[in-house]
Amino acid sequence: MKSLLLAIACVAVSACGDREAERAAAAAAQAAAVEQQAADLAKKYDSAVASSDWDMARIHGVALLDQYPQSEAAARIGPGLDDVKGKAEAAREQRRMETLWDYSQVAVDGGTQRSAALLSKEPVDVDGSGAKPVQLVFRDHPTWKRSSYLVLQASDFAKACYSRCQVTVVADGAAPKRMSANRPDTDEATAMFIDDEKALWRLARKTKVLEIEFTVKDGSTHRALFETGGLDGSQMPGWD
Repeated sequence: MKSLLLAIACVAVSACGDREAERAAAAAAQAAAVEQQAADLAKKYDSAVASSDWDMARIHGVALLDQYPQSEAAARIGPGLDDVKGKAEAAREQRRMETLWDYSQVAVDGGTQRSAALLSKEPVDVDGSGAKPVQLVFRDHPTWKRSSYLVLQASDFAKACYSRCQVTVVADGAAPKRMSANRPDTDEATAMFIDDEKALWRLARKTKVLEIEFTVKDGSTHRALFETGGLDGSQMPGWD
């Protein structure tokens, strides 16, 4: 009888041991599968980082840390993810600013007129009739050559500008620059040229924000802020 009970006990212990081994093997297999899935996601993250595709890198990185936070891959990429998120946000902001510019090419006598135009970030009320956008334009004309100017949708620039006046330009919050300007004596458009188009172009190309202060016909001074950081130099050949 004792022998029988001992045999039964041995079988039971053996069965328990087998079940523990099975559970351990299953847990190990699951852990290996998780690590593999995390590694596969990390490869996508690494590939996106290598190609400077910061949006995709952020997506893969966040997914990796959310889904497999205890994985070796998560431990590896975790410290650098905040930097990737910052670069992804900067890339989105750059794309947003690029869409603000309006480029055109128009056939005219003598060739093609090219222009790059941008509306002010906020509308400006220059005469009490309500706030309206101010436009900044860079133009390249085969006859009139290169120019830069502001366009108002209401009121007019100061009478003094019909001969010569100045505007104040602030680039990314730096020290103000005074730039010569003139309002052509024509009724075709309420526009005022900023004479040194080369200098203004250089500022627009290397800064994110230009603020231009100008005076209108009632003598009041106003400021228009332009988000210039997305200006594409290839749209205006030769300007750079």
